[in-house]
Amino acid sequence: MPRISGDNLQQHREQLQRRVFAAFAELMAERSFDAITMALIAERAEIGRTAIYHHFHDKEAVVVAFATHETEQYVAQLRQALRGSSDPVDQLRTYLRHHLEAGEQFHMGLGPQLYGILPPSSRQAIREHVVAVEDVLRDILRAGVESGAFRIEDLDGTLSLVHACLSPRHLPPGTIETFVLRAVGAAG
Repeated sequence: MPRISGDNLQQHREQLQRRVFAAFAELMAERSFDAITMALIAERAEIGRTAIYHHFHDKEAVVVAFATHETEQYVAQLRQALRGSSDPVDQLRTYLRHHLEAGEQFHMGLGPQLYGILPPSSRQAIREHVVAVEDVLRDILRAGVESGAFRIEDLDGTLSLVHACLSPRHLPPGTIETFVLRAVGAAG
């Protein structure tokens, strides 16, 4: 019988999941997705090669669960940061700053690398988590338009363009923030 870590089965599962996610993230930083096997993930997570299959049926399931976990953490922290203000301009600043500061922690850039490899069902499951983040920005932009703080003609197009502006990590955060605020018609 396998040894249970934690005070109960739920804690055991959570601890095991954290170890698997940490192992997966480390391996993704070191090699391509194709070069990662369930055996490597299990070894890095310090669990048995067969035990990992009790929790994840394949490495695609690990990716989807990892993306779910990371997105839930990211959105929870983002919503907590946004609670301090109801002003859409301040919220957009907070959104941009949070994304730029926490982005490295939560976003490993898995999308482009995995897009052609994962089956459509896994890509769709991951996409649903991206939509959760987009919904936060959409709400901020919509509130800004309704209050007159933003001048936006195409909400969905603006949402995509704002996220595109958040991708170039080599630019100073202040430059990105000023550009986005001006782009939506807010005072910089």
